[in-house]
Amino acid sequence: MSVQRMDNVLIVVDDLEAAIAFFVELGLELEGKGPLEWRGAERVIGLDDVRQDVAMLRVPDGPGRVELAKFHRPAAIAPEPRDAPANTLGLRRVMFAVDDIDDVVARLRAHGAELVGEVVQYENIYRLCYVRGPEGIVVGLAEELG
Repeated sequence: MSVQRMDNVLIVVDDLEAAIAFFVELGLELEGKGPLEWRGAERVIGLDDVRQDVAMLRVPDGPGRVELAKFHRPAAIAPEPRDAPANTLGLRRVMFAVDDIDDVVARLRAHGAELVGEVVQYENIYRLCYVRGPEGIVVGLAEELG
């Protein structure tokens, strides 16, 4: 038995609309959003009396998805430090392949995104960067060369 695919990555946010706008600008497509009213979710995530809104965004022409969740109850817990560096334990970023890294960075900056470091070239294979978006969400961008 093996893994069939990576289905989605969950990102907990405080401002659901800003996070949706950021990922839509990146190029993901909003599949749907609304309250998660399935009580089985509480058993899955191990929290009681949950009230949350979720949004599911998909990669165009691909199997990957990003799920965004805004917890109303219980309140979300903020990590410290808020803008943790790349060597902090845990999930640090999600990487996306893009056609034009400069264009994507410029469009994301209109949504408050900032480069974490700089755009760099890895041999003659990729141009790469990390961008910090709303609520400290870090996405990696990779533009394949040639």
